[in-house]
Amino acid sequence: MTDEIAFYHNPRSRSQMAHWMLEEVGAPYRIVPVDFTRNEHKAPAFLALNPMGKLPTIVHRGTVVTETAAIIAYLADAFPKAGLAPAPDDPSRGTYYRWLFFGAGCFEPALLDKMMKRPEVERKSAVGWGSYDDVIAALKAALAGGPYLLGERFTAADVYIGSELRFAMMFGAPDLEGERIFDDYVARLSARPACQRANAEA
Repeated sequence: MTDEIAFYHNPRSRSQMAHWMLEEVGAPYRIVPVDFTRNEHKAPAFLALNPMGKLPTIVHRGTVVTETAAIIAYLADAFPKAGLAPAPDDPSRGTYYRWLFFGAGCFEPALLDKMMKRPEVERKSAVGWGSYDDVIAALKAALAGGPYLLGERFTAADVYIGSELRFAMMFGAPDLEGERIFDDYVARLSARPACQRANAEA
C-alpha cells in the first residue's frame, strides 16, 4: 500500500491549513483539485469519501480522514520524524491537545459568531466557547510565554491556531489587528518555509 496521501484541496477553503501541515511533515502527497464552481465537492464520488462534502479531506493508507484538526493531529502522529507533536508519554501532550482542539471547539465558532454578527447567547455557559472576548483573552494568555503555544516548541497546534488567526486577521476580525502578540506570532509562522511553500502553491 502506497504511503502517498491523496489530498482533496481547494485553496479557497480550510484545506489550506492541511496543505501547510503536509509541507511541515514532509509527507508524500498528491493534490486532487476540487472545483467548487462545478460542485465537485457534492459529486457522488467525493461524498462517498466525505458525506459532509467539505474540505480538507485526505486518504492515507486506505483510511479517510476529515475535519481540519483531526487531519493535522493525524499527520503529526503519522510522520513523527517531523517532531510536531509531543510523544504520548510527554506531559506536554496534554497542553498540545488543549490548544489544538481549542481551535476547533472555541476559536472558530466564537470567530464565526463575531464575524457573522450572530447574537451572543444570554448565558455564556450554554456554549462551549463562552464568548469571543473570552477566547481572545485565552489566546493572549497562551502566547504570552511564547514564541509558540508550547513555549519554545513549534507544534501542529501552532499550524492550526496560527492558520485560524491569519485568516481572522485577513478578514478584519475585531480585537486582533494591531495586537503585537498576534502580529508577531502570525509573522513568525508565516516566515516558516513550509507555510510559504503551501501559500505559493495555493
